[in-house]
Amino acid sequence: MTDLILEFYSEEIPAGMQAPAAEDLHKKVTEFLKSNGIENVALETFCAPQRLALIGRDLPVELAEQREEKKGPRVDAPEKAIEGFLKANGLSNTDGLTVREDPKGAFYVLEEVIPGRDFSTALEDFIPELVRGFSWPKSMRWGRGTLRWVRPLRALLCVFNGKALACEVEGIKAGKTSFGHRFMAPDKLTIDKADDYLSKLEQAYVLADRARRLALIKEKAEALAAGEGLVLVDDAGLLAEVAGLVEWPVPLMGQIDDEFMDVPEEVLVSVMRTHQKYLALRDKDGRLAPRFITIANIETSDKGAKIIAGNERVLRARLSDARFFWDEDRKTDLSARKPDLEKVTFHAKLGTVSDKADRIEKLVAYLANVESGFSFEDLSQNASDEVASEAAALCKADLVTGMVYEFPELQGIMGGYYAALQIGDDKVGNAIRDHYKPLGPNDAIPATSEGRLVAMSDKMDTLAGFWLIDELPTGSKDPYALRRASLGIIRMLIEGGRRLNLDGFINAAMQNYPASLQASSGDSSASERLRLFFIERLKIYLRDKKDIRPDIVDSVLAVSVQAYRDDIYVLSLMAEALKTFLASENGANLLAAYRRVRGILKKSPAEAGLIDETLFVNDAEKVFFTALNGLQIAEITSVDDYTNNLQSLAAIRESVDVFFDNVLVQDEDETIRQNRLALINKLITAMDGAADFSLIE
Repeated sequence: MTDLILEFYSEEIPAGMQAPAAEDLHKKVTEFLKSNGIENVALETFCAPQRLALIGRDLPVELAEQREEKKGPRVDAPEKAIEGFLKANGLSNTDGLTVREDPKGAFYVLEEVIPGRDFSTALEDFIPELVRGFSWPKSMRWGRGTLRWVRPLRALLCVFNGKALACEVEGIKAGKTSFGHRFMAPDKLTIDKADDYLSKLEQAYVLADRARRLALIKEKAEALAAGEGLVLVDDAGLLAEVAGLVEWPVPLMGQIDDEFMDVPEEVLVSVMRTHQKYLALRDKDGRLAPRFITIANIETSDKGAKIIAGNERVLRARLSDARFFWDEDRKTDLSARKPDLEKVTFHAKLGTVSDKADRIEKLVAYLANVESGFSFEDLSQNASDEVASEAAALCKADLVTGMVYEFPELQGIMGGYYAALQIGDDKVGNAIRDHYKPLGPNDAIPATSEGRLVAMSDKMDTLAGFWLIDELPTGSKDPYALRRASLGIIRMLIEGGRRLNLDGFINAAMQNYPASLQASSGDSSASERLRLFFIERLKIYLRDKKDIRPDIVDSVLAVSVQAYRDDIYVLSLMAEALKTFLASENGANLLAAYRRVRGILKKSPAEAGLIDETLFVNDAEKVFFTALNGLQIAEITSVDDYTNNLQSLAAIRESVDVFFDNVLVQDEDETIRQNRLALINKLITAMDGAADFSLIE
């Protein structure tokens, strides 16, 4: 048994592509090993700006003989199908095929024997295929070759059992050669043992292990900040990106000129993060500090002094631009910018951003109207409808400011600042600032009630529009982030503890669009499809966040009246109550009894008729009948009704157990048997009134 080392050395690989490429390499090599009968092999992958590598340990030197079977067409299949199978496998007739029988008929089977061979030979055939077939989000060709790779490929390190493999790709021959740091140790390195790979590269100023680089960057940056009495701004995404930009991380601290420190901190952080990949710092009071940390890729004799000076100079220029936009934008009120939104297209079929802003205002007004089907106080938590209305009117105006044009990631944030300064109302500014939230599953919902009203209206307007024009998410593709928008509304309702008639809200949003658009799409069909989309997203949210299975949600939906079928918050409470019930001993036993009864009734359906108490011959029957009559299963018009129904069911659990322990339902006497079938059918009817337990998996 021996080791394998693979390294593909190239020009700089984009940071975001490195980790996925390492996972893909692991997957492809694992599949190759399995296809050769090799399983449970420990594979390690490594990635850095200029290399993608893998080490496999304790691999066999020889591959054992393998037998494979290829299932062909049926014996009575059309002649062309049989000829096609023969041609694909290099055969001229069926003499070499075996006939196998299975429940679907007789099939031709081709049995192949793959002789044993040196594993190194198999690798030499596999590696060129691996390189040529490797999938990158974006790739390129260079020179006169046909190979596509993320960046020009420079060297192949392919060593098995201490020997270089005899293969090449596009004129690049495999060997034992790798390279160290481009500037600090550019000479070739010879690597022939797996145990030497990481250590030799580290001696040449390359940390090939991404996880170690990331940990080292965080550790050194935190230590550098602590030396100045500062702390890093938490930004795991930026740390991960920086780890993909350097092979030998050297944190250096620079200074931000004081003249820029009165610019909003989101602007400063955005400039440093997005454009320069700098780590921001805070002081002990939580204020943004006039410092930054850059991660250099080289150690210098002056301890980075020139690098720091250069980065400070570049940052100064960037912040000067930001300062200019900040000063200029404040000269014009947001309200005066609204006409300019007519020049910005929201979507070719859905009008301009100005049109969208008008629709958001109408939806906010709808949510503030007590006739909309729910209480405004419930949803808004005593929000000010004047604040929400003004925020809705101005929420998109910052899209035409200089700052947002230059830094799109600051949309909403800058509108919040400008509104607070120009209107003098922080509530309006906060609502505008937050109305894009939540931006993802880990982002918080808007902090204010007004912000949630505007955010929900904005998201529902987007969803309604795209459902009307039938441009929906497909598979993994969701270019307009419609799944995120629906999840945002769901989270604001559940996490905010607020009720809403979803169907009414959807219809209100769709009615804000031109009648011609509603007619062409079939408005009622579009609204129902959007409602069902919300229900599916609700199931996913409850599964991921509260560990509530989709079948539990379906069971709740089956018994909910219309008003509660469309209430996301109420549905979540009911699903949580049913989950808790099913997890209890009472619930688990009743579910088992329910399934048992349904099985009995499926074989022996109960005849219609009343239950005759005079036919009871066992005390357990009498107790069971009394418990069923005492059940209080109410029509579900509130969460309390639902939980009370479940508690009522839990109370009869003991009598159900006693009944099935002491009573034989399928009695020999036909009259007694039918009476007992009617009795257990009453249990099914009662339980189905509380939840459709037949849907529970």
